Amino acid sequence: MRFGGILKAARQRAGLSQEELAHRLNINQSDVSKFENDRKVPDVLTFIQWIQQTSAQEVMVAFLYGMDGMSMIQNLLPMIGGFISWI
Repeated sequence: MRFGGILKAARQRAGLSQEELAHRLNINQSDVSKFENDRKVPDVLTFIQWIQQTSAQEVMVAFLYGMDGMSMIQNLLPMIGGFISWI
């Protein structure tokens, strides 16, 4: 499974640099780069900690269930639109 782009987006959304996230995960910055570029696969513990540190639980669940980025947006927009019109 290739998910480096999702990991990178989660890190960036959390406002963390590769160095900051590496420090929080107790790994090397070069490993963060390798994970984000699909040159290395994180072990389960690192993957879970990455999700927790970047507050990306909902994105990861959707991705692991096979939903790509475009599908996530398409499924979320109607809900957001309905919510806004309700207000």
